Amino acid sequence: MLLRFDGEIWHWRGPAPYHFVTVPPAEAAQIAEVAPMVTYGWGMIPAAVTIGATRVTTALWPKDGAYVVPIKKALQDAEQLGVDDVVTVVLEIDA
Repeated sequence: MLLRFDGEIWHWRGPAPYHFVTVPPAEAAQIAEVAPMVTYGWGMIPAAVTIGATRVTTALWPKDGAYVVPIKKALQDAEQLGVDDVVTVVLEIDA
């Protein structure tokens, strides 16, 4: 499954801070259809994420009935990304 969407980077200030982009509802619904076949537990969905010229592997996190894409530090540094930046995300999920 290959999905492409735009989203804003936001910061979660939990005990271990993370940066995320929220998957839009239409794409989240497509992911939910394949989730039972690809999750490795807790609803986590393994995926490859490409922003700009940089590709990393990660896992989508379930949140509030949808999914969020963690924006790893390596991706932030390579693409010079920060909170509130709007990015085009390409997700690859082996389904």
